[in-house]
Parts: sequence; C-alpha cells; structure tokens
Amino acid sequence: MKVLIVDDEEMIRGVLKEYVEFEGGAAYEAADGMQAVKLCKENDFDIILMDVMMPRLDGFSAVKEIKKIKDVPVIMLSARSEEYDKLFGFEIGVDDYVTKPFSPKEVMARINAVLKRKKGEDTNKDVITYEGLTIDMVGRNVYVDGEKAELTPKEYEILFYLVKNKGIALTREKLLMDVWGFDFYGDDRTVDTHIKMLRSNLKQYRKFIVTLRGLGYKFEV
Repeated sequence: MKVLIVDDEEMIRGVLKEYVEFEGGAAYEAADGMQAVKLCKENDFDIILMDVMMPRLDGFSAVKEIKKIKDVPVIMLSARSEEYDKLFGFEIGVDDYVTKPFSPKEVMARINAVLKRKKGEDTNKDVITYEGLTIDMVGRNVYVDGEKAELTPKEYEILFYLVKNKGIALTREKLLMDVWGFDFYGDDRTVDTHIKMLRSNLKQYRKFIVTLRGLGYKFEV
C-alpha cells in the first residue's frame, strides 16, 4: 500500500506516516498541492490523503489536476466541515472526507474501507488496465502494450487469481489449492515455475507480481 500524505503541517504528516508504516504501508509526503501533483506525475499511489487549506495550491485544485493524469482514490482532510465543501469534494472525485481534528486510527479505517471498495470495483470490471498491461477477464485475453500475450491456460488462471486478490499476500500453498485444486499432487516449485513463465510473458509488467520471500506472491500496482 503506497500512500501519499499531503498536508502543510509537518506534525500531521508525521503522525499519519507512522500509522501507515505500522500497518505495513509505504508513506510519501508533500507539503502542498504543487508537490503532490509533481509526485503523482512521477509515481503511482494506491491512495492520497489530501489537506484542503494549503499554500501555493489548495487541496481541491490539486485533486482536479491529479485526476487529469491518474485515477487514484483521495480522502480529503480538512478543518472545515461545511456541507458545501464536502459536496464540492465529492463532485470532483473525492472518495471520502475526514474533518480535523481526527483520530489517526479513524483515518486508517477510512483508507482500508476506500481501498476495499476500490478493489471490488476494479475486479468487477470486464477489462482492467494497469499502465500498458490490459487484462480481459471475460475474454481471457492479456495484452502487453497493445500486443496479445500468448499465455497458457494455467498462466491465465494464475494471473486472474492474483489480480482478483490484488494487494493480498498469497502463499504458494494457497495458490496450489485455489488454482490447481485439491486433487493436485505437486510441490511449491510448480508455482514458482509457472510464475517465472508468466512474468516472462508480461515483459516489463512483471513488476506487478511481487515475490514475498519465504511466503509466496502478491499482485501490486
């Protein structure tokens, strides 16, 4: 989980960063909207925590600029609780709104809820795109930069299973059980071999399949 924390108050950024990292996420910081837009052009984030009132470029303006280049969930952080502000935020694509002062635990709960909802929306789509990797869930086709990838049936199943469980650590045993089935007689090396072939076919987008040393794999974007 990569979280961009945007707030002109260093203390707030520090507290939220500590909680994100405690839950195993990676936290990045920006002190204003201009920095946030620049970071979003250079990096992919799973979610953004965006303050409203900031120097140089306010949160609402930053969100509008970011939404032009990236479809990333945003939770607004604001000391203003007026209904107008919340409605405006939702109109420009904000996913949730937290009023200051807030509990960091509440913010983390909101993050998890938004990401869970977003994951459900993504996996319900017939066609999913991550950068230049396009996955047709219904047609069972995968395209790498517009060119169809020649995957074996088992490679399709592994990729689709990883995508449907995006962001979740999956053990080799779990993959064997759910992809190969209860009646399969084999060992962990079977999973590793198929993952190796799948990565080769995905070319530069092999980066989305992350190896978890001593455990298994995870699909992460």
